[in-house]
Amino acid sequence: MKKIFYFLVLVISGIVPSMAQQGINNNWLMGYESWGGLPFGQTRLDFFNGTPVISYDSIEMDFNHTHANISDAQGNMLFYTNGYYIADASNDTMQNGSGINPGAYANMFKDGLLIPQGALAMRKPGSNNIYYLFHGTADDTPYHTMAFHLYLTTIDISMNNGKGAVISKNQILINDSLNAGKIAACKHANGRDWWVMVHRANSNMFYKLLITPNVILGPYSQNIGTVRTPDAGQAKFSPDGTKYAYYFFTQGLDIFDFNRCTGQLSNVQSDYQLPNVPVNVGCEFSPNSNVLYVSEVKWVFQYDLLASNIIASRTTVAVYDSFFQPGDPVLGTYFCNQQLAPDGKIYITTGNGTTYLHTIDNPDVVGMGCNVNQHSVQVAAYYFNTVPNHPNYFLGCDSTLGCLCASTVNLNDPHPPEGSLKAMPNPTDGVFTLQFNVMSISGELEIYDVMGRLVYKDYVSAWSQFKKVDISNMPKGIYFCKIIRKEKSESVKVVKE
Repeated sequence: MKKIFYFLVLVISGIVPSMAQQGINNNWLMGYESWGGLPFGQTRLDFFNGTPVISYDSIEMDFNHTHANISDAQGNMLFYTNGYYIADASNDTMQNGSGINPGAYANMFKDGLLIPQGALAMRKPGSNNIYYLFHGTADDTPYHTMAFHLYLTTIDISMNNGKGAVISKNQILINDSLNAGKIAACKHANGRDWWVMVHRANSNMFYKLLITPNVILGPYSQNIGTVRTPDAGQAKFSPDGTKYAYYFFTQGLDIFDFNRCTGQLSNVQSDYQLPNVPVNVGCEFSPNSNVLYVSEVKWVFQYDLLASNIIASRTTVAVYDSFFQPGDPVLGTYFCNQQLAPDGKIYITTGNGTTYLHTIDNPDVVGMGCNVNQHSVQVAAYYFNTVPNHPNYFLGCDSTLGCLCASTVNLNDPHPPEGSLKAMPNPTDGVFTLQFNVMSISGELEIYDVMGRLVYKDYVSAWSQFKKVDISNMPKGIYFCKIIRKEKSESVKVVKE
């Protein structure tokens, strides 16, 4: 049976779319092979109905750090990978989906690559059926710190009776020494194309690819920021595409401005004073893109991106509370990789193979009100530092940057269509979830009783899709839920029985 990985060992190798678009980033998978039964097996987190539904699964694929997936409009998984092979919706190996990331490293880690952000999936711009998977491995065996290629694998999801098939595999897009993983993507300012970015090893050079409907352009290069030796950690674009952060403990944190039109990084601000702890670490932006979080084993740090001095704004918002996996005094629930989820929270892995995730419940809030909730989510089985590498699929056009909008639906319109706000279940016992269109701006939820009195008020995160509401302490009757964003609002009637 698979051993549990211990965090004390250094592992380097390791805006309004329609409602129909919302499901594409709702599925998260993690865990080990299930043949031995609990506490092993896989966990599936499904965010489609707001609060994540956590279930035990018995799929064949094992996961470590590397995980990419993408779902259809209704939240049904289309395909997923652990960096060793690609599985289809039936949880079987996709047709021609084996043998990605050729080389000794992948053969050593058939149970999943130990590379944070080692793969990333997206639909090809302008296509309904073609999907791209960007991926890499660690080619400098035995050190497992560098990738010598960035690969592209192309999938036609319409083939094989709708389960999809790989139509080209391991196409080399970049041929150079790259820091393994940290494959990050951001929508172009035209609202259709994509920028994909990786870092060249032993340099301060970033490579960028421009993904368009007809051709992949580049790689373009830019020298900026810290010279970085091979590393792990995470690199993230902010949800609104205006910022980019790169973090690993050996060379600290870099925060850049990013121009979605030109693809240029600028105005780098660096923090070299973070703890130098030789383990995996992570970073993530808040939904409103104004706050950055860095996780460093025993600490979570917060940066106010609107401060006059961003680096000086660093605040410690969580310190490890000494909690261990019950029954195992070795597996501490530390702070590792991060991922912003569709519910507007940031989820943080624990570094060790545990059954817990941390959450940042109010990540837009500067200060301790962000509420880092340690080991607050218990998953179904042991997992090891697995979060999906989901970019912001919903970012739309921004013509103010000098680029024309592509001839697609204007995803940047901040006003939702009529009738997009739904309540589930309705009628309700008082606990229900509001579902709404993904939007680029935050808002406020107001609930009124039949007399027109305001009885409930709460914050709604940008880029979120759901809001859980609890009015169980209120009398039975009819309530009106209203979400206000700037000068526009939408409402839905909820019946409490």
